[in-house]
Amino acid sequence: MGEGDLELGELLAAAEAAPPGESVGVIADDLRKRFRAERVSFLFADLLGQRLLRLAVSAEGGAPDRAEQIDLQGSVYDTVLRSQRQHVEPDGPGRQRVISPVTNRGDCIGVLEVTLPYADGGVLAQVADAAHALAYVIVTDRRFTDLYHVGRRTTRTSLAAEIQHQLLPSASCCEAPQFTLAAGLVPADDIGGDTYDYTLDRDTLHLSITDAMGHDTESALLATLLMGALRGARRSGCDALQQAHRAHEALLNHKRGLATGQLLCVRLETGVCELVNAGHPWPLRLRKGAAEAEEVTLAVNLPFGVAAPTSYRLQELRLCPGDRLVLLTDGMQDRGAAAADLASLVRDTRDCHPREAVRALTSAVWDVCEGNLKDDATVVILDWHGPRG
Repeated sequence: MGEGDLELGELLAAAEAAPPGESVGVIADDLRKRFRAERVSFLFADLLGQRLLRLAVSAEGGAPDRAEQIDLQGSVYDTVLRSQRQHVEPDGPGRQRVISPVTNRGDCIGVLEVTLPYADGGVLAQVADAAHALAYVIVTDRRFTDLYHVGRRTTRTSLAAEIQHQLLPSASCCEAPQFTLAAGLVPADDIGGDTYDYTLDRDTLHLSITDAMGHDTESALLATLLMGALRGARRSGCDALQQAHRAHEALLNHKRGLATGQLLCVRLETGVCELVNAGHPWPLRLRKGAAEAEEVTLAVNLPFGVAAPTSYRLQELRLCPGDRLVLLTDGMQDRGAAAADLASLVRDTRDCHPREAVRALTSAVWDVCEGNLKDDATVVILDWHGPRG
């Protein structure tokens, strides 16, 4: 490394010292100094995963310049995001174009694109390290700036859609030694009230998928009440059964409507999954070596918020290493979406990362509905690897 170049720890410290909207520029400046990079830009996907927005950083550093939108499908960026592998290709005489995935714990944030006068193995490894550091910088900085949120909106966002989006986890994918999880939500034209959630503590993966009754702002507000009750119960140490009762009471007490849902608690040391099914569609499961995906038959309790004597049953599902569990909302199966053969798609994408399988399933529903969904379509895929060690 030359004089003035930053070690990785120093690079992160320098990025932290910069204003949140300018920290990408710190990393870009470092790449220019170390490798005489001619162009540096960060690209990230919009909310629907259809386009990339390029944030190009000028040679003077500072805040990124807003630039063009790029269609993702079929592009080299699409290949990098899918494969999670660095891509190198010639970019004119004596120059190399290097595109590296910017990913944090399996969550694809975007790609880092750099044009270099040379790119040997050592340089490529250091560019990959810079992309990894950039992932942590962006995950941190987007708590303090709307720069990355604004960029992800390539179409007008309704109030209901904004509420719904804020209810979702900040990352749609998570990789851990015991499991890999990915989720996707394709909103209906008038928002159907779907949500999903997950969190990981020392010994349990908590996971939920819910569908609030109605459409537009009313369903979004109902989903807000539901998610608030579920998260409050979970963070108070409640198990899936207690969470279900808290959610039901919240909807009853505020008389806002009904919601279906599945609440799961997966024990990381055993793969035992305790769950509650509140009037929700059955999940699909593809076992290791199985020829087809099968429905997991569950006892069905009433939806949350039904004004009738209601009790919820805690059920047990044992996950085996190699299992793929697919949770769905009815928007993935009803009306026009019914034309998509989801069981076959689950089978055909068995070797894909859950992130790519989610994309295949939601894209299939989008295509058969010709982009005009009558209800939200949500899918969560959990690959169970088995207990650690």
